[in-house]
Amino acid sequence: MLDELDRKILAALQVDSSLSMQDLADRVGLSSTPCWRRIQKLESSGYIKRRVALLDADKLNLGVSVFIAVRTNQHNAEWVQRFRKIVVGFPEVVDFYRLSGDVDYLIRAVVSDIRAYDDLYQRLIAKIDLHDVSSMFTMEQIKSTTELPLVNALVKQGRGDTSSAAHSLSH
Repeated sequence: MLDELDRKILAALQVDSSLSMQDLADRVGLSSTPCWRRIQKLESSGYIKRRVALLDADKLNLGVSVFIAVRTNQHNAEWVQRFRKIVVGFPEVVDFYRLSGDVDYLIRAVVSDIRAYDDLYQRLIAKIDLHDVSSMFTMEQIKSTTELPLVNALVKQGRGDTSSAAHSLSH
């Protein structure tokens, strides 16, 4: 379970994981060694999956995001496993979800232009039969973040008492 210091560390790392240990420790009110130990514990317990650099898609000529809604009439384990393996294998695919409701899967791909998307689409349908595919191209990105809303993460309040961080911050 997280405590308030852990949450502060995670919040700071989400904004800038390149902070020096001293800068991070200063931001959260710890000395370097205890801060480092907490980070090691957060990593080993899986709260921190990895540390990455966020790249500028436009500068890399990858400024087109397309959401691909897939409806299938195949719901057997063999087809699902094959479909997942195929989609995960496309480097253009940056997000892939199984959904409830009318759409079975939602894929977000990042490409350079519509021609590059068509190439991805042609490679996809050559590998597996799909019942219905609908593509939606983004016109404008209004908000996109990699930061999780830690205000709702569970934190330790004291001797065994846990509640949401939103509750602890409101008092």
